[in-house]
Amino acid sequence: MTEEQVILVDENDRELGTEPKLAAHERGLLHRAVSVFLFDGRGNTLLQRRAAGKYHSAGLWANACCSHPRPGESAADAARRRLREEMGVDCELRPIHTFTYRADVGGGLVEHELDHVFAGRFDGEPAPNPAEVADWRWHDVAALERDVEANPERYARWLAAALRGLPESER
Repeated sequence: MTEEQVILVDENDRELGTEPKLAAHERGLLHRAVSVFLFDGRGNTLLQRRAAGKYHSAGLWANACCSHPRPGESAADAARRRLREEMGVDCELRPIHTFTYRADVGGGLVEHELDHVFAGRFDGEPAPNPAEVADWRWHDVAALERDVEANPERYARWLAAALRGLPESER
């Protein structure tokens, strides 16, 4: 099986080529990513706790879904694909914002991503893939923002930045 490839980009999201996913994280190369927030009818957002077997940030809480587009795949298509694969949810998604961050995530790995953030509405119970997701819960956004600030060690490194870009209507 061929190792998954990520799309390397410059600071303006122009494609520069591809790199094996693990090598890109070992070298801290800037690459394209996607993050998904789901909101229920009460304004809560769906969180997942990353499975223990994840190659980084295992056991940490994150937004509903995070991943990378495949070469030739749009960020929107990747977000919807990975939401189905990780959380067993299929719903319409809309683009919210993009941001770039760089963070040491332990084990000699660096997340350096230009992250495309999407949001959708979902009023149901997800059916997460246990290889991807250890647990899930709905959480009030304002309370989540406060907890991420007070207890950053509980959360994936990208969550605070992803939350900052959410429109006020989602908070």
